[in-house]
Amino acid sequence: MIIDLDSNNWVVDEFGASDMFNQLVPTMLWNTVMDTMMKEIHAGGKTMQDIEQVLKWAPVIPGVVPAIKAAHALGCDLKIVSDANLFFVETILEHSGIKDCFSEINTNPSYIDDEGKLRICPYHDFDHKCKYPCPPNMCKGLVIERMQAASLAMEGNNNKKRMIYLGDGTGDFCPSLMLKEQDFVMPRKDFPVWKLMNENRQLIKAKIHGWTDGEELQHILLRIIKAITTIEEKQILSAVDHSKFQTIYSH
Repeated sequence: MIIDLDSNNWVVDEFGASDMFNQLVPTMLWNTVMDTMMKEIHAGGKTMQDIEQVLKWAPVIPGVVPAIKAAHALGCDLKIVSDANLFFVETILEHSGIKDCFSEINTNPSYIDDEGKLRICPYHDFDHKCKYPCPPNMCKGLVIERMQAASLAMEGNNNKKRMIYLGDGTGDFCPSLMLKEQDFVMPRKDFPVWKLMNENRQLIKAKIHGWTDGEELQHILLRIIKAITTIEEKQILSAVDHSKFQTIYSH
């Protein structure tokens, strides 16, 4: 939820490889398709530097970078859950000047092989058996459950962390179901996750706040954070422990 499109599609389109990509999608798992496309792009003479430059051209959603910086300044523990890959995500974050705002990046591993080519691996290398529309390589719901378990193990019954989850894709529906009543989910309106939520509202426990553009995202996100801060200040007559906020950005 930082750039205004899918980074995988953006790279493929910018290198003029859309036709091959569209032919492969019905025949392979998504992660395998992207790994194959990277091989083809490199075979066409493109380097890691070329891929990096294309990622830097990707259009960022207006207002998102200031929102991230503001949330970080207010003490939010920002984390990323992305079905892209580590090289794509880190390149975009570094170019946008916000990599240091995030404490954790959960995405498909990637590495540069001995021939200088980008290779992409699945985040989950096992059958996660998710009954919701998660791709085989990554169930974001499992990632959120791990975060929740880690918070519970660290703080026990005193755990009061609230999550704010932002997303727009089909794969963001499952993690939204893992959120608790005290949490918040911010789906992008008129995108796949918005449709799924509207069709299954009875399954969502978290408070739903839809948004359309970066300006609205920034306004809603900061309003939620400030509302949580006010509640905590009323409950604790001392400085607020801002580590009680976790904002999860899907990409």
